[in-house]
Amino acid sequence: MSTTESASNYDDLEQMSVRELLVNINREDKTVPLAIEKALPQIEALVKVTVDRLKAGGRLFYIGAGTSGRLGIVDASECPPTYGVPHGMVIGIIAGGDTAIRKAVEFAEDDAEQAWKDLQQHDINEKDIVVGIAASGRTPYVIGGLNACRERGIATGCVVCNAASAVAAAAEYPVEVITGPEFVTGSTRMKAGTAQKLVLNMLTTATMVQLGRVKGNKMVDMQLSNLKLVDRGTRMVMEELGIGRAEAGALLKKFGSVRAAIEAYRNGNGN
Repeated sequence: MSTTESASNYDDLEQMSVRELLVNINREDKTVPLAIEKALPQIEALVKVTVDRLKAGGRLFYIGAGTSGRLGIVDASECPPTYGVPHGMVIGIIAGGDTAIRKAVEFAEDDAEQAWKDLQQHDINEKDIVVGIAASGRTPYVIGGLNACRERGIATGCVVCNAASAVAAAAEYPVEVITGPEFVTGSTRMKAGTAQKLVLNMLTTATMVQLGRVKGNKMVDMQLSNLKLVDRGTRMVMEELGIGRAEAGALLKKFGSVRAAIEAYRNGNGN
């Protein structure tokens, strides 16, 4: 039996006080970063091939079911506003389609043929990379999708939380973060989900830095989609150029991004 499905290290949860529940959940959560640390070489390899594919004009696809699929969609959806990349550069696909984002679709994860059909809707090709996300490492939807991609020369990676899994075997660049038993037996939305989220953060953040989407430590290409981000962008321009808020705000409004505002000012086109 996979370790993610093994019996919890804790029993009689219903007899614990709220404080005891929280302390014990937190104790388990603390093990996740240490498990990820062991997988850093695998994550590095996956980042490098992802950067290569995106530099060559390819795209990053996530495929998954349930919590894993939702985490992929979250990560993909956050890339355009954070880094100013096109919406089609990072794409999350979940078994059961968009309905499954909010509500479980029965048996969707068990269809080994559907992931490839879903990928074909996006004209998947050999320039792209597909990363399967599956806590258990045995989801047929993900295994089938990865196998279909490898048969056609498309790069594949994965993020799983069990050792020696079928999903990892199907991927050229597997990431295996062994998180062990969950606090509530089999509830992989907990430690396994946290591990997957952290790995996806690493993957896209490192990739976007490598693609030049960060300057210094700032999101200079972020979309100015709300007042908080406009204020953040204004402060970035102020700090970078050593100018006042009013001038920085006017530059940002005129040129539409922190990067463009800074470059225009330095090229003498700020007026």
